[in-house]
Amino acid sequence: MIERDGRRVDERLPGRQGRLLCGYLVLNQHRPVPRTELVAALWPGTPPGNAESGLSALLSKLRPVLGPDVLAGRGSVRFAPAEASIDLDAARAAVHHAESAIAANDWHRAWAPAQIALFAAERGLLVGEEGDEEFEWLSAERRQLAELRLRALEAYGLACLGVAGAELGAAVRAGTRLVELAPFRESGYRLLMRGLAGQGNQAEAMRVYEGLRATLREHLGVSPSPATQDLFAQLNR
Repeated sequence: MIERDGRRVDERLPGRQGRLLCGYLVLNQHRPVPRTELVAALWPGTPPGNAESGLSALLSKLRPVLGPDVLAGRGSVRFAPAEASIDLDAARAAVHHAESAIAANDWHRAWAPAQIALFAAERGLLVGEEGDEEFEWLSAERRQLAELRLRALEAYGLACLGVAGAELGAAVRAGTRLVELAPFRESGYRLLMRGLAGQGNQAEAMRVYEGLRATLREHLGVSPSPATQDLFAQLNR
């Protein structure tokens, strides 16, 4: 979603190629992007003979939508608004703040930025432009966003676990979602086990461990890591 002066303008972007071009420029906002790179991004493989003129037409249509001074340069183009708030940047900064607070065991300070990062990451990237596997740059950015979402979800769950009390339920939900999204990522299982144990549901925490052990053995032929085994031993005692 793109807003300008409080109004949505993404519906005015010039079609699929216009949305992709806008997305690429925003993702590379910290540098001028050569036109040849933009052509390669929009037309992967062998670009059509009219790619250069097509790019010029797209840029001409983008400028009035985004604002006359937002796209700077001609030979190279840069997304350079005077002021802009970009969800992806906000999510990266927020998850960094949350993880720093968690490292200091400051659970209350971690809670809000973890939630901000999670909300931003869950909005997705160029939603509606699915089936674009031929655009490697877009697939790579989506993989990074998926990892950022997992980090935010883990940070939120750990913050809720640290705050405890009424937030233990949120920690269990975060752990459950982590296991669903990344079934081989043990940190989600550990979060879920600790949340369930904190609620007094020791038996279910043990079942979570057994489920992890069976999953790893069946699909990877390995056992849970020492950290997970140690947690199991602690909870079992």
